[in-house]
Amino acid sequence: MKKKLNSIAGVTLVEILIGILISVVMMGAMFASYTAVNSTYTQVTDRAKISQAGRDIVGMIVRDVRMAGFKYFGDSIKTTNAHAPIIITKSSNFATECDKIEIVYGDVNYNATGSPKYTYERFKITYECKRSTAPDKTKPVRSNGTYPPIDAFAVYKSKVKWNSNSQSWWNPSVDNDSRTYSEEIIVDYVQDLIFNAIDDKGLLISPPPTPTNAKKDYLYKIKTVDIALNVRSTKEFFRAAKLRKFFALGDSQRDGSGSNTKAKTDKFLRETIVVSAHARNLGIQ
Repeated sequence: MKKKLNSIAGVTLVEILIGILISVVMMGAMFASYTAVNSTYTQVTDRAKISQAGRDIVGMIVRDVRMAGFKYFGDSIKTTNAHAPIIITKSSNFATECDKIEIVYGDVNYNATGSPKYTYERFKITYECKRSTAPDKTKPVRSNGTYPPIDAFAVYKSKVKWNSNSQSWWNPSVDNDSRTYSEEIIVDYVQDLIFNAIDDKGLLISPPPTPTNAKKDYLYKIKTVDIALNVRSTKEFFRAAKLRKFFALGDSQRDGSGSNTKAKTDKFLRETIVVSAHARNLGIQ
């Protein structure tokens, strides 16, 4: 017996449209969830990268500060003003520069066939900031077809050796020593780098001692160096721009206005790493 046409099962156009609509809604919800999770993951990753980069650099500086003033027993190199173990140069304009530190320590070179076998040496390590040259792609392209540089610094490190003959620091490009090098960038996207010299009573030495200023008697009385490094994200981190403050390690004249904080209105994430480095070789000369 033939089946009647009206008893054949099927799906109407309306049902198909409803099914498509439900599928679109479900896919939209899944995409929104994925976007939210991916955005959160990206933010967490960016925050971790910023923190790790800053802590790596601060750790490097701490290790070098601990070497300041070190000399081997029997070191015969004549000490001059150029060999001051720690020289801190404070920035005079927070907006255009940050602090600089020079660290001097002794070393020895052993040559089994030499005469003498042990040659004493003196090295100087310098950390300083320069304006970053990284392009700011959030700004319009300039007339020359390039982006303007970001509003930040880059930290450079250099290492030079003392030349006892000329009584001066050697140029790394001519001293033929693989242990020395001219300034090299070690971290970019830096908002500020601060060094404060602290005495044995825990008090700030201000101004930082040099061989010629009023605080010269404190050159070998520096017990710790407080270090603050503020780094920012390479890309915009927050959705909305707002006034974001970052402090300056209690330096009340840091920005030239008597305030120990600085603020910028933008979308970038910033993190400040603060540590105290013990100058363990000072005070034992």
